[in-house]
Amino acid sequence: MRFFVPVALCLAFVFGDEKPKVPVEKSKTAVAKPSFDKVAVETYLRHLLAVIPEVQVQIDDPKPSAVPDLRQFTVRLIYGQQSQEETFYLSKDGREVIRGYVYNLTQNPFKEDLDKLSKIGLAPSFGTAGAPVVVVEFSDFECPMCKEEAKILRKNLTAAYPKDVRFYFKDFPLEQIHPWAKAAAMAARCVFNQNPAAFWTYHDWIFEHQEQITAANLKDQVLTWAKSQKDIDGLQLGRCIDTRATEPDIDKNIAEGRALAVTGTPTLFINGRHLGQAVDWPTLRSIIENEIEYQKIAKDAGEDCGCDVKLNIPGLPPAGVSPMDPHKKKQ
Repeated sequence: MRFFVPVALCLAFVFGDEKPKVPVEKSKTAVAKPSFDKVAVETYLRHLLAVIPEVQVQIDDPKPSAVPDLRQFTVRLIYGQQSQEETFYLSKDGREVIRGYVYNLTQNPFKEDLDKLSKIGLAPSFGTAGAPVVVVEFSDFECPMCKEEAKILRKNLTAAYPKDVRFYFKDFPLEQIHPWAKAAAMAARCVFNQNPAAFWTYHDWIFEHQEQITAANLKDQVLTWAKSQKDIDGLQLGRCIDTRATEPDIDKNIAEGRALAVTGTPTLFINGRHLGQAVDWPTLRSIIENEIEYQKIAKDAGEDCGCDVKLNIPGLPPAGVSPMDPHKKKQ
C-alpha cells in the first residue's frame, strides 16, 4: 500500500527563502549549526509527496551520512499498523534535501540491504548451497499474487538453475487485509520446526487450497492435511498452533521485512536487489542470469563469496559458505 503519490527518485529543494536560524552565539568560538525545523520539513514533504492527512509522519533527527557534507534523516509514514520509511539527505547549510539513493562505486550497489539480509535467521530454503545468486522472498499465504509467484518460483528456479540459485522464504503476513495469513504462517513455522523438508509440502498445499481456507477453518484444514503426512506429528502440530509457539518467529520476520522497506507481497530480493512486486518468469530469469555473470567477476554477493557459516540451516554443513552473510570473510 502506498501512502503518497510516487515522484522522481532524486531531487533537491529549498526550505523557503529565509536563511536557517542558528543558536545565539554564546562565545566568539561557538560554531553556529543550521536549524532543522521538523514541522516545516513535514509540511513540505506532505505537499511534495501528496501524503493523505490520515497518515502520521515521523521525522528523525539528522545524523552523519557516508557522504561528506551531507547528513541523513529518516522519514517514517505510519497508517494504522502499516508503515514505510525513506531516507533523505540534508545539505550542510540545512537548506536543501536530496531524495534518493547514494551509491559507493567501490561496493555492491545493494550492500545496505545485503547487510540487513545477513542478519536474517533460520529460514526455509531450497536450492544449492554455495550458489552465486540468493533469492529471498517475503510472502503471505493468503495473498493471491503470492500464490502465482510461488508457482513460478517452485516450477522454474531449481529446474533452470540447479547449481546457481539458493532460495529463502520469509513470512510477511498482511494482517490488515488477510485475516488468516499470520495464523497460516505460524502453522507453517510449526511444520518447519518439526521437519524442514515438510515445510515445502505445506507451502505448496496451502497456496493450492488458498480459496478453500478461511480464518474459521484454517486449523482444521491444516490438521487434516497433517494426517496425510507421514513425517508430521499431528498432535505436536496442534499443540504448537494452540499455544502460538511460533508467533515470535513470524513477528521477527515482519520486523526484518519492515527494516528492508517491504510494504507489500510478494517482495523479492535477488542478491540484495529489491523487487517490490510480482515478477514474471522472463523478467526474473533475465535478472538472475545477469547476476550470475556479474558475480563471476564481482563475487560480492550470493553464497560463494568466501564467508563463514553462521546460521543453523538444515541440510548445510557446519562450516563453509554462509547463505545470508556475504560480507564477512573467513578468518
